[in-house]
Amino acid sequence: MKHELLLNVAPFSGARVLEFEGFMRYLSTGDLQNESISFVDITYKDRPSRADIAVKQGDVLFARMKGTKKVLEIDKELTGIVVSTGFAVVRPTNECNGKYLAIYIKSDDFERQKEKYCSGAIQPAITNAGIKKIKIPLPSLDDQIRIATLLSKVENLISRRREQLKQLDELLKSVFLEMFSPANRNFETWPLVEIKELAAKHKGAMRTGPFGSNLLHSEFSSTGDVAVMGIDNAVHNRFTWGDQRFITKEKYKELGSYRIYPGDVIITIMGTIGCSAVIPDDIPLAINTKHLAAITLDRELANPLFLSYSIHSNPYIRKQFNIKNRGAIMSGLNLTIIKETKIRRPPIRLQNQFAGIHLQIDEIKSHYQQSLTELNNLYGVLSQKVFKGELDLSQVPLEKNEELIQEQVIRPVPKGEENAKTINLPDPDDASALGKSEVRKELIENWINAYILQLGSGAEFVLKDFFEVAQQKVLSLLDDDESSRLGLKEYDQIKDWVFKAIEHGKISQTRNIVSEPDKEVVYGNQIILKTVNQE
Repeated sequence: MKHELLLNVAPFSGARVLEFEGFMRYLSTGDLQNESISFVDITYKDRPSRADIAVKQGDVLFARMKGTKKVLEIDKELTGIVVSTGFAVVRPTNECNGKYLAIYIKSDDFERQKEKYCSGAIQPAITNAGIKKIKIPLPSLDDQIRIATLLSKVENLISRRREQLKQLDELLKSVFLEMFSPANRNFETWPLVEIKELAAKHKGAMRTGPFGSNLLHSEFSSTGDVAVMGIDNAVHNRFTWGDQRFITKEKYKELGSYRIYPGDVIITIMGTIGCSAVIPDDIPLAINTKHLAAITLDRELANPLFLSYSIHSNPYIRKQFNIKNRGAIMSGLNLTIIKETKIRRPPIRLQNQFAGIHLQIDEIKSHYQQSLTELNNLYGVLSQKVFKGELDLSQVPLEKNEELIQEQVIRPVPKGEENAKTINLPDPDDASALGKSEVRKELIENWINAYILQLGSGAEFVLKDFFEVAQQKVLSLLDDDESSRLGLKEYDQIKDWVFKAIEHGKISQTRNIVSEPDKEVVYGNQIILKTVNQE
């Protein structure tokens, strides 16, 4: 499979944001999360300084920051949004399918290249100079579409599984609120108790630690009989294994007062705090750490799954955590705060009923989670093989539809021309001098004349199209995203040139044709500019 420089088949795109009235949708890198996109409405005057790229249908953008795998193909619905300069924006030519390109940019292979060329000490990111070095595998256009078809179907299955997991979480939340919120008619009759009143009556039923030299990292091993619990076991609000740590049985005997038992509720008190989980029955021997609080419950008063879910999801409890933390954003918890936190204690019968529903939903989630893991693994294997040319694509149907084939573009495409031409703007004698306004002014006028000449007589001239072509030419010559971009000053210069060109007969004005009933032309109100034969 041949490889091409990315910018040979998808040159830089996007135009600097010109002054506008009212509001426009703005997409920052933080607003693009997996399958979800959110926007902020901005005005031209009050927009963030990074809100400075306008995109259109067919553009593909990706985050420049190292370690940030965020990619988006601009479709019809997203045309015209403003995006952050934290994105690089490219536009596939007729050699490259946009959906294929977007999928490749998500790949580990692209990410490795991107990270290789990232620069910057505090917040490493890839510059235009780095992007110029990136290569992409480029099979035939038909095979690009087949690859996009294949991997898109797996992506859709992954997205569906994630959505199903999210729906199950929402279902459990709804059940909890229906059973235990003030909407329950018996809510006010349930006793309001402190969490310490739900703990078992023996000493040490609520505990943290060990601290300091009692348990050192040097005493951990990757295998053993006694598990060491930590933040990663509860950070997802359910029990999961992170990096497993163990200590010897001898050390376990020394730390008797810090032991954790099946059915205990653990709560994170450092790092990502306020998360909770229940220790499963298949962990017979475990020890606590200073990052967790552990509670052994009186099972006649409280069900562990009910209490754990209440701690991480009950807004009333979360509010108490924050207030007792002196209004801070939960910089830390301690055992006293947890002990004194108040909760309504519903009948144990009702708690057990919720726990049964919780377990049933967990079982379904486990099935979906396993399926999601397998789909992610499948996607990884398939993407490696297709981008290395190791997969037979002949059995993949060639689905030529709007979802997989965006409008293919040879830049620029003058409006009104069916057979688009490739425009080549001449290089300046000294590209470094483009920072000087007089040099830039003269060069732009030369570019306009070259642009008009290459369009040919009678072609439609669109000022915005020329501005975007000139913009990309400047970006290809200079790598400074902020200082090299054309702005309002240059846009006004081009408008002035157009007015003069109309006066001198280089460009003519006409109106758009609305209809031709009985060959009598009816014109609309839109002004159309066209080039004039200068011979």
